[in-house]
Amino acid sequence: MAASKLPSEKTRETAGRTQRTRPPITTHVLDVTHGSPAPGLEVCLEMWRGGPPTFSSRDLRCWSLLGSSVTNSDGRSGHLMEITDEIEPGFYRISFNTGSYNSSGFFPYVSIVFEIKESQKSEHFHVPLLLSPFSFSTYRGS
Repeated sequence: MAASKLPSEKTRETAGRTQRTRPPITTHVLDVTHGSPAPGLEVCLEMWRGGPPTFSSRDLRCWSLLGSSVTNSDGRSGHLMEITDEIEPGFYRISFNTGSYNSSGFFPYVSIVFEIKESQKSEHFHVPLLLSPFSFSTYRGS
């Protein structure tokens, strides 16, 4: 005898679509020197596949590409991953090809590594990059 499904599982299966309208991880880039968005900047999103990474981990083969995009005129990237209700917990890295945007800057690229925990898998993660030629910052946005 087959196990019965919860009503929410039936609804989701019947609908065949997600409740989200955007991927669980998004980003945008702001050029703080000019006070404007940074269009045309390459972005890629990867997930760590292996044991938990550490500061001294050197096995770069454990990073798996999920998607890539180029920022639009508002500095926002396109979808870097599929739209899904729950994201797989783990370590993610979002990288920006800042050298192609500003070749005279100090950072040829910027990579931001962050962790999504089991208790956060249905949350949204917006990871903006605030960029100038000689500094950058980031935060978890909404």
